[in-house]
Amino acid sequence: MDLPKILIEDEVRRALLEDLGRAGDLSTQATIDPETTATALFVARDAGVVCGLPHAALAFEFIDSRLIFDQQISDGDHVTPGTVIASVSGHARSILSAERTALNFMCHLSGISTLTAQFVSQIAHTGARMCCTRKTIPGFRASQKYAVRCGGGSNHRFGLDDAILIKDNHIAVAGGITKALKAAKAFAGHLVKIEIEVDTLEQFEEALGAGADCVLLDNFSAERLVEAVQVNQGRAALEASGGVKLGTVKAIAESGVDYISSSQITMSASTFDIGLDIELR
Repeated sequence: MDLPKILIEDEVRRALLEDLGRAGDLSTQATIDPETTATALFVARDAGVVCGLPHAALAFEFIDSRLIFDQQISDGDHVTPGTVIASVSGHARSILSAERTALNFMCHLSGISTLTAQFVSQIAHTGARMCCTRKTIPGFRASQKYAVRCGGGSNHRFGLDDAILIKDNHIAVAGGITKALKAAKAFAGHLVKIEIEVDTLEQFEEALGAGADCVLLDNFSAERLVEAVQVNQGRAALEASGGVKLGTVKAIAESGVDYISSSQITMSASTFDIGLDIELR
């Protein structure tokens, strides 16, 4: 599972430029002979799901196209502490100048994949799918959503332009659930899905009557979710959101909803520990 280079080039280039500044890697230039070569191993320090190998490979390629990046596993693979994830060989100066950028991407994205996998494992016995949200670090949405997929999760909409999600503020300004849905149906193309957020069972029933394709059940208790599923009878796809945590996601999934969305998997994931061990050649 890889991302095409063109989708991540800007992210990786910006990160390298931020790190190299106006004069390049002074520490490496000051201490390492230009002809010294080395091999560096990316080694997992944690157990989890790896992600970010295309980003790491591109970071080294941008710094020095002569470097040889050899990945031992693929994004989406599970690893244990001590697993060699990849190696990079060539001029030591080039390796050292790109290592932090490469590791930043891999550690951050692997953290998202690992947390996503933990959520997914909690609901694997149900038919529910675990989804991310638009709550992502600005400029890194494509990569963070890719990491969710590597962890076994699913992507919600990528932006404001690929689906219609009518939230509470839209409803308030539009004049109600039925009016908002009617306006959305008149506006949308035949391939654009329409989802609407509701806070109560009464609002939910109104949304169903107005023909919503999908209904987001916001901060419903597990018991209330069960009621909504019973009322729905398969008429609309149901998404549960709000208060979704590792300790609550199992009960939410067992209610019978189709999707569960949480910003935690992109915004609250811990950094996955990956070390870079240098071997002189």
